[in-house]
Amino acid sequence: MPAESPQKSPPSGLSCGKEEVGTDGEEAVMVFQGEVLSIGALLERAQTALSHAPGLGVGVRHTAASNAVRSAELLASGVSPEAGWRFGVLQTLDDYTSTLRRGGAKLDAAFAALADHLAERDGWTAPIWAADSARRTEAWYPAVPAIFRREAEQDSPRAFRQRGIFITERSLSRA
Repeated sequence: MPAESPQKSPPSGLSCGKEEVGTDGEEAVMVFQGEVLSIGALLERAQTALSHAPGLGVGVRHTAASNAVRSAELLASGVSPEAGWRFGVLQTLDDYTSTLRRGGAKLDAAFAALADHLAERDGWTAPIWAADSARRTEAWYPAVPAIFRREAEQDSPRAFRQRGIFITERSLSRA
């Protein structure tokens, strides 16, 4: 009979990933092997990191919607709401920040326009950041073919049009 090896545990408070059953039927545990950094150290690294502008082929890997779906799946599988928060909310924030660093000023304007548009449509006060005059772009027609640009200029909701974003009436339609 082989000697049992001691199971390693992650440092207190750290998630070690998905537990799986090994080929011998025993539970296998992934152990955190990275470096745990303080918030200050993480901020210092972020501030001293070289700015990087990847090529045009780099796209958005996650969306707020896909992160929300994945968070719901995680919650359904039994992970804590805190883990759902870390993935859903913080991952979305990271993705948004990453997009801005890659020249996403157009998306920044689009997020501001969407917040303003939804506030107006649903009767709530738009967040202050949405009114920032820097959140504008020059004549952007996201996913609008050239043949429909005149229509977009006429149909674009005020919140988008004021920020230089022109969309058709169908652009915000969802099933």
